[in-house]
Amino acid sequence: MCGIVGYVGRQKAATILIEGLKRLEYRGYDSAGLAVLQNDGIEIAKKTGRVGNLVKEAKHHRFTGTTGISHTRWATHGGVTDANAHPHLSSDGKISLVHNGVIENYVSIKKFLSARGYTFSSETDTEVLCNLIAYHYAKEPADPDQSRFVTSVRQALRHAEGTYGIAVISPEAPGEIVAARKGSPLILGVGDNEFIVASDVAALISHTQNVVYLKDGEVVHLTPKDFSITTLDQEDVEAVVDRVTWTVDAAELNGHPHFMEKEIFEQPAALENSMRGRFSEDGSTAKFGGLNLGPVEFRQIDRFVFLGCGTAWHACLVAEHLLERFARVPVEADYASEFRYRNSPLSGNPLFFVISQSGETIDTLGALREAKRKGYKVLAINNTVGSTIARETDGGIYQHVGPEIGVASTKAFTSQLLVGAMLALHVARMRDMSFADGVEYVNALKGVPDLVRRVLEQAPRIKEIALRYAHYSDFLFLGRLSLFPIALEGALKLKEISYIHAEGYPAAEMKHGPIALISEKCPSVFFVPKSEIFNKLVSSIQEIKARNGKTIVITTEGCELPPGVADEIITIPDCHEAVLPIVATIPVQLLSYYIAVARGCDVDKPRNLAKSVTVE
Repeated sequence: MCGIVGYVGRQKAATILIEGLKRLEYRGYDSAGLAVLQNDGIEIAKKTGRVGNLVKEAKHHRFTGTTGISHTRWATHGGVTDANAHPHLSSDGKISLVHNGVIENYVSIKKFLSARGYTFSSETDTEVLCNLIAYHYAKEPADPDQSRFVTSVRQALRHAEGTYGIAVISPEAPGEIVAARKGSPLILGVGDNEFIVASDVAALISHTQNVVYLKDGEVVHLTPKDFSITTLDQEDVEAVVDRVTWTVDAAELNGHPHFMEKEIFEQPAALENSMRGRFSEDGSTAKFGGLNLGPVEFRQIDRFVFLGCGTAWHACLVAEHLLERFARVPVEADYASEFRYRNSPLSGNPLFFVISQSGETIDTLGALREAKRKGYKVLAINNTVGSTIARETDGGIYQHVGPEIGVASTKAFTSQLLVGAMLALHVARMRDMSFADGVEYVNALKGVPDLVRRVLEQAPRIKEIALRYAHYSDFLFLGRLSLFPIALEGALKLKEISYIHAEGYPAAEMKHGPIALISEKCPSVFFVPKSEIFNKLVSSIQEIKARNGKTIVITTEGCELPPGVADEIITIPDCHEAVLPIVATIPVQLLSYYIAVARGCDVDKPRNLAKSVTVE
């Protein structure tokens, strides 16, 4: 959460900073601001609301400097006000700071600084850290062998408890930026006599594809000509420069009104990319190069534990079902946020998987570290090369779906489902799945992109249904077995982007309480595929119709529904059980999207949400 962009080089900083903020606005849009080093000091502009408001405010300033920092905020400490917007300026005017994260001991630091004459104009923990750096800068003696500016930042961070990604400038250090991270992502873009530091690759990709992924506890010092990285203990760090493989076009709308719509329709190609090169030559199983586990080790695993948050947790639930169904191995799926604080008894030889699109989700990262602390091997399903989770796990599977800009996950989620299905096959073939069943499974996986295309062709009709139901205030989503998590996901998508109250349940649980909600004002979305429990699902629908409830039924080709049980029917291709959750996800993504648009909601930037949750 929150977006940081800093620039030092030869060009006017303000132009580059605002461009970067526009690309990072999905990380936070409560307020935005920038600070630029000018000949006469630091010039700051900041404004509540979207980056567009900042652009208007910036026109009243004459930004000419070539060094600056900027920020788009997702509020944690303090309300959404101009005063609480970043960048912050120390009360002595010597330090300006932008910050992503939470300084947990800011109250005691603020008390310490107040007693020494420092004043505060905001409610934020960030301003406290800004003044703490100023305090150390004021007391730090000049040292010809070290930068006083860098040393003061390092000294302040030693006293800061919590998480941070920061970028700092000072009028007494013209042409310099100091940045550091602990628990919040920070990336350095390496250009030609210019450098950009940002919390996401999207902010710098239009200027350079050469990046350095900073690690926790690292401090980077930037000038227009060079950069150096050290630890908080002043140890030198040798920078590893990676190259980003996607271009700025991947983060553009390309004619779509919203990134969410664009990413929904990108799913066939995204799923193809997730599968590419990952099947055995005989076409009977999936293979992964980064798991760092051989067949013997896999056979010794007696339990899998999947951890994730939000949409990723729904992918964990589907993986649980498929691994138990096809690999015949016990699986647990847990909220990462709960696992890290609950003392779960673990025995035997479990293997952990964490799922996170960004690779920076703070709760998932904490769960990963807790599992590793207890001596367990942890692998990841992740979309972001160079992310903290990717670096700290023992191995894993990259999704390769490209950048996902829309806050509500779409293509990353279906890719996670696909990777989970491939993993289930990988493990099953090492256990007792036959060659013939493996070939059938692989063929089903390879056919997924075309199945998804067939569902996407129904978008106009799903839009018509959405328009008929956009005025409702409550929804139920109901499914069973592998489609229960998709019911949860459908409810979450509708909540996230349209602000409609929605609940997901196993269909059989409806009569154990949720049926009390049924009325003409509460439609139900039912998943009714061809299966051995088809008739039981139809019975559940009839219970709703008996109480005058509206029903939207998502069913597979070849299913004959009794007359009158469905007010609306969306038909998806009949398909293998392993890929059914992927195919069934597409209608609820479209339904949620079109309902939100009809209600006039900003689907790419839903209220109170941000793309990557990097604070607790």
